[in-house]
Amino acid sequence: MNTLSQAGSWPRAYALETWIECLKLWRQPAFLFPTLCFPALFYLLFGILMAPRSAGGDAARYLLATYASFGAIGPALFGFGVGLAEERSNGLFDLRRVSPAPPFALLLAKAAMAMLFAATIALLLIVLAVVAGGVRAAPSNFLALIATLMFGTLPFAAQGMGIGCLVRAQAASALVQLIYLPLGFLGGLWMPVFMLPKLMQSIAAGLPSFHLGQLSLWALGVQPGLPTRSVLAMLGFTAIFSLFAAWAWRRAN
Repeated sequence: MNTLSQAGSWPRAYALETWIECLKLWRQPAFLFPTLCFPALFYLLFGILMAPRSAGGDAARYLLATYASFGAIGPALFGFGVGLAEERSNGLFDLRRVSPAPPFALLLAKAAMAMLFAATIALLLIVLAVVAGGVRAAPSNFLALIATLMFGTLPFAAQGMGIGCLVRAQAASALVQLIYLPLGFLGGLWMPVFMLPKLMQSIAAGLPSFHLGQLSLWALGVQPGLPTRSVLAMLGFTAIFSLFAAWAWRRAN
């Protein structure tokens, strides 16, 4: 009898797949260093050292939410977009299809990986904010920020999955970069949206990165009142990108 048909074996298989996916990326410095260190370095430079000092670290607190959002998007886009493209190119994608692993184990593992990396990035930036930036917030706000970023990676993971299923490995990294960096800048994650030109502010309102940033600002207590528009926008982007990912997945298979 196939061990995966035994009761309780599928959850363990999903957990092992997630562990393997995280371990694989943890052993890749080319992925690990920019994913974890770049958001922390950017926040340390622009959010703490160059930010205006104020009681309670208001500027550092604002930029904590936006830079953490920017950092959380990266693992979702690159983990799916570049990771799937490489696995399709080296034959691992086809090998997984004929293996006795549970259906969609790879996709769920990559989604869990993106959420775990988002939480790790958020924790890293929170420590920097509290220790070096003088940021003060209730523990519930920090937990809300982490949870927001973990679930906020889902539309970007679906977008990355669609890219990874359609694009060759050689082009996937460049394409994801072309998407990731503008999402950060135009979405107001590098600097507040009100500092951007009017045209860019109009563009920002139509980007998922902007709405993730708004939800993160609310979670951290920077902006009062739940941004209902951003909640609806993120649900819409998740649905649209999921349909795109499903179409790309069927085409790749």
